[in-house]
Amino acid sequence: MPDFPAATQRSRVRVPLRFHDGYSVDTELVTFHGLADGLEHVAMVLGEPAPGTTPLVRLHSECLTGDVFGSARCDCGPQLREAVERIAEHGGVLLYLRQEGRGIGLYNKLDAYALQDEGLDTYAANAALGLPEDARDYTAAAQMLQALDITSLDLLSNNPDKANQLRTLGMDVQDRVPTGVFTTPANVRYLRAKVLQTQHTLPLGELGGIAELSVG
Repeated sequence: MPDFPAATQRSRVRVPLRFHDGYSVDTELVTFHGLADGLEHVAMVLGEPAPGTTPLVRLHSECLTGDVFGSARCDCGPQLREAVERIAEHGGVLLYLRQEGRGIGLYNKLDAYALQDEGLDTYAANAALGLPEDARDYTAAAQMLQALDITSLDLLSNNPDKANQLRTLGMDVQDRVPTGVFTTPANVRYLRAKVLQTQHTLPLGELGGIAELSVG
């Protein structure tokens, strides 16, 4: 059994979503009481899994610059767009987690961007600011899933740490399903750092002289 306190559903509301490319889908947004970190995370319930199938789940960390402003320095906006459609087709949940900048906050993330402009990668920039490379804890995500009666899932993610943390928290992650790879000239160093530093499963094709990398 999970060794964290239970959270409960606070409210559910239907919200129609529409993305910049015209894709639209209805979702039910769920809020919660009792989340361990006290933050206002929300769950997007998208479609219903077919009988006998496992729900598809994504833990998506908030990224104002990528999700809202369309920043090309990361792949967060395209990943969010892809995840919503894939989960709606399969049936499952997207957890939108208020973990800006891998948990360091918006201002610190922008400070880290400035250091990246001087040549540091995304993880080294955090360290230079005296901050963790990745400060995210997924206890609240496990609480949200439990409150939604989800204990077994397929995880839509390239990040092995998300699956490992959920399993440690008692979730049955049956499969880790990779997302697409969304490269731009502005984010390829960022994606390369994720492969080399935190073993993200990202096959990076040739772009800007960087050869393909694939770390399982």
